[in-house]
Amino acid sequence: MNRATAAAVLVALATALAGCASAAPPVAPVAPAPSSASTSPSTTGRSGTPTARHSPTTAATPSSSASAPATTGPPAGGASAGAQLPGGGRTLFPEHRLVGFAGVPGSRAMGRLGIGDLDDRAQEILEVGEPYADGRKVLPVLELIATIVQGAPGRDGKYRSRVSAATVDRHLAAAREVNGILLLGIQPGRADFLTEVKHYERWLVQPDVGLALDPEWAMGPGQVPMMVFGHTTGAEIDSIAAYLAGLVKAHDLPEKALVFHQLSPAIVSRQKDIRMHPGVAIIKSVDGIGSPANKVSTWTKLTKNLPKGVHAGFKLFYEEDRAFGPLMTPKQVLALRPEPDYVLYE
Repeated sequence: MNRATAAAVLVALATALAGCASAAPPVAPVAPAPSSASTSPSTTGRSGTPTARHSPTTAATPSSSASAPATTGPPAGGASAGAQLPGGGRTLFPEHRLVGFAGVPGSRAMGRLGIGDLDDRAQEILEVGEPYADGRKVLPVLELIATIVQGAPGRDGKYRSRVSAATVDRHLAAAREVNGILLLGIQPGRADFLTEVKHYERWLVQPDVGLALDPEWAMGPGQVPMMVFGHTTGAEIDSIAAYLAGLVKAHDLPEKALVFHQLSPAIVSRQKDIRMHPGVAIIKSVDGIGSPANKVSTWTKLTKNLPKGVHAGFKLFYEEDRAFGPLMTPKQVLALRPEPDYVLYE
């Protein structure tokens, strides 16, 4: 699909998806992709549309075969008993505010984390995070998109690839250099969320590794990424939270972050099925590109009925948001209600 055709498809999808925030003009595609990916407007400018920022082809990302097992990484035994979070403590909130970058090595389209030197980006997170302290400790976050949705099915038909074990190791080391945490992002394609999560268990038993789920890329049978939006349920998120809670208990770990990104109401259904689990802090990160006014509108819509105990997160896009107006300032972000516990830049 060429870029002009892809843009037309995206506009049609945006119109068709019910329950989204007011639409803004679609963002022009970032780059052509053999998988027919393109960028798109959000619930704040890409509502109801898949986006190429989250969907590079395998050639564009340094990823391993989806079926290849992790061959390196932290010891399978996990952390020592009573391990703490970076900087001390066993719980994330309310003491900390998480501030981070997302991305994949070598892919500018996938986010800030993939641009230039990884250690430089980790140091940059420290600088970006300073204005967000507001009486809290800022905890740096590297959100590595570890399972990456693909436009082609691959050998196993799952429409996803995985970064190498060495890539995960490198990002964990970079997070530790700045006393931060690593979140492993999951774009499952047609794979099962929990199956993908369990692939990374050898890292999840570490005290400074959590998860970030991207359900817009969770495809049902017969669905193709970049053509339709994916979907998950509160029950599926809850099952992953229960799995993480089991790891926390078995390895005596500090509290883990479990983020799920959401850009429209239709992406996650029955959120009332999300329950609280000891040792797991669940964060709903409001996604979407657009002007400050549109982003605030989407924030209001998606945080109106947060399940009890679920924390709020907010996502900003350095390049795409600026196509619609100025990037929101930390002061504007902290003025949101509820106040975000996680601020992510892409």
